[in-house]
Amino acid sequence: MLTIKVLGSGCPNCKKVESIARQAVASLGVEAEVIKVTDYQQISAYNILSTPGLVINEKVVCAGRIPTPAEVTTWLANALS
Repeated sequence: MLTIKVLGSGCPNCKKVESIARQAVASLGVEAEVIKVTDYQQISAYNILSTPGLVINEKVVCAGRIPTPAEVTTWLANALS
């Protein structure tokens, strides 16, 4: 099972990233746990300069921008292989 973390304070951009991640999971038909990380100390452990951040299986794949659904789908597929 994939573990997906959305890093951010819960702002609209963070919610958008979470929504895109959930759509990508659904489109691939895989099992994934989507976790929202809002604690600044936990976010800073990932060494990202700005939020929102997206982490798949503890690997930062995107930070500081909203990825496209196609990008997220590709990252999830790569994480599965």
